[in-house]
Amino acid sequence: MNGLELSRGFYEEYGAPMLHEQFPQYEEVLAIGLAGSGSECFGYDDEVSRDHDFEPGFCIFLPDEEVVDRRTEFLLERAYAKLPQTYRGVARLKISPVGGNRHGVLRMDEFFSARLGRKDAFTSDMEWFGISEQYLAEVTNGEVFRDDVGLFSSIREKLRYLPHDVRCKKLAGNLLLMAQSGQYNYERCLAHGETAAAQLAISEYVRHTLAAVFLLNRKYLPYYKWQFRALKTLPYLSELSPLMEELLTTGNDPDAAKRKSILIENIAGAVITQLQEQNLTEAICGDLEKHAYSVNDRIVDGDLRNRHILFGVD
Repeated sequence: MNGLELSRGFYEEYGAPMLHEQFPQYEEVLAIGLAGSGSECFGYDDEVSRDHDFEPGFCIFLPDEEVVDRRTEFLLERAYAKLPQTYRGVARLKISPVGGNRHGVLRMDEFFSARLGRKDAFTSDMEWFGISEQYLAEVTNGEVFRDDVGLFSSIREKLRYLPHDVRCKKLAGNLLLMAQSGQYNYERCLAHGETAAAQLAISEYVRHTLAAVFLLNRKYLPYYKWQFRALKTLPYLSELSPLMEELLTTGNDPDAAKRKSILIENIAGAVITQLQEQNLTEAICGDLEKHAYSVNDRIVDGDLRNRHILFGVD
């Protein structure tokens, strides 16, 4: 049983009855689920990740104080704390007196503000820039078990993925940096005898390739330690995972360097093919830089299209 299943079971067996019996007048305005930080919110938890912050717990998301006041919030916190301390053999964590807990009673506006700097969805394309995709992933991950009013779910739905122009701007910038780091700078660094710089170029190439692949899949790029795990689940270009792993984990002796140059072009070719299949580029070549500018030309808003091509890169 993974963390998300554990959370849902704990809520259904103990949380839902507690709310129905003790807070019937508030049931319909609360949103219940599991979302935010932690591998269990993405479904990535395993035996290794369960050595910290793993418990049977769920989130009770509250609307503003006009609907659920501070006293009721306090009573909900006490009731949540009194739920069974173990569930299916897993112990609950002690509640921190200074906050920072991932489960329990949370204000909706505080949940969104902590990650996005605002308590509601964005109202213009420009507002999407400057927010790391890992935080967009955190506010849209997991599962909502109950949300009768639908306020929490409606905000999540508005944040489900990037608008077209924002996606294209981010994609164009990452394609350009793929070109610079992999197709250009890797071999130049080796020619200078700078093997450490060459490996940094590889790291940059992989980093921006991952960003581009997630953009092509219309999925948010999660926190770095989960990116390869998430990559393997994507419908497009998941086959690039072992190629990028090889780039990162092999040396730069002459034979390995030759192999890496081939891998860089193979990866670039696969990305270009996907760009063409999604009708995002008109360029017909293997040069990622030309495709980057072609993707940028797909941006509808003239002001955003004319901004520097790297404007959208995190």
